[in-house]
Amino acid sequence: MMIEISGLSKTFKGGFQALDRVSLSFQQGEMVALIGASGSGKSTLLRHISGLMPGNTSTSHIKVGGRTVQQDGLVERDVRSVRADVGFVFQQFNLVGRLPVLTNVLSGGLSRMPLWRSCVKQFTREEKELGLEALARVGIVDHAYKRASALSGGQQQRAAIARTIVQKAKVVLADEPIASLDPESSRRVMQTLADINRIDGTTVVVSLHQVDFAMRFCPRTVALCRGRVVYDGPSSALSAGMLRDLYGAEAEEILAPPMSAHTHPNILAASSFHPAVLAAAV
Repeated sequence: MMIEISGLSKTFKGGFQALDRVSLSFQQGEMVALIGASGSGKSTLLRHISGLMPGNTSTSHIKVGGRTVQQDGLVERDVRSVRADVGFVFQQFNLVGRLPVLTNVLSGGLSRMPLWRSCVKQFTREEKELGLEALARVGIVDHAYKRASALSGGQQQRAAIARTIVQKAKVVLADEPIASLDPESSRRVMQTLADINRIDGTTVVVSLHQVDFAMRFCPRTVALCRGRVVYDGPSSALSAGMLRDLYGAEAEEILAPPMSAHTHPNILAASSFHPAVLAAAV
C-alpha cells in the first residue's frame, strides 16, 4: 500500500473540525480524486499526508511507502526523508517568478544534491538534461529559459508538475491544481497528471471541486463532506442524485460544469449532472 491513513482527525483553534476520523488507503499507481465543497477537508487531508501539519488524535497514523509520516498527533522527526518521495502541486504554483523555469523545475532534485550545491543551485549537465526532459514531457520545453512569471497559469502549473518528475516522486499530491485555470488549461494539467500516473506508475491524489474532471481522469473518487469520507468508490458510479443526497445544497458547487459542450468530449456524461450543460449542447 502506498498511502495508509488511519483514524485521522483535525480540529483547528476555534473548534472547527476539518477532519473527522478519516481512514483511507491508496495503492501504488492509483489516480484518485478528492472531491467536496469548500471546507470539506480536501486540502487539510493532503497536507497531513505530506506531513505539513499533524493530526490531533492519539490513535491516528499516516504512512507513505511503508514509512511513517506521523503517528498519534506527532510528525516523525525524519519526515523530510519521506517527503523526498512526495511531490506537492499547489493551487498557486509555488514557483519563484524571477527565476528561469528550468531552475524552478530543477529545484525538485535538491534533496538528492550535496548541501553545498543545493545552497548555490549549481546544477550539472546531466541534471539540466533531466529538467529539460521533464519540461518536454509536460509540453513547455520551449519556455525553459523564460522567467517563470512570464508563463500563463496553466504553463506554470505544468512546470510545477515537471518539478515532481525531476524529484522522481513516487506520490504526487495535487491540491486544487486547476482551480484558477481556464477550461483548456485545466484539461492539459489534468492530462499531464494522468500521463505521469500512467507512464511512471506514480500514485496521484488530486483534490478537485468539479466531479466532471474526477469522472474523466480519475478511476476512483473519494468524496469528503464536513471532514468525513462519505463516498469511496468508482468515479463512474457517481450520479447527480447521489451527490445531492450526500451534500444537499452544497452539491451544486461540485456539479457545476467547468467546460462547455464544445470542449468536453464526455458531454453526455457531464450533461446528466447539470441541466445547463444539456441546454448548451442543443
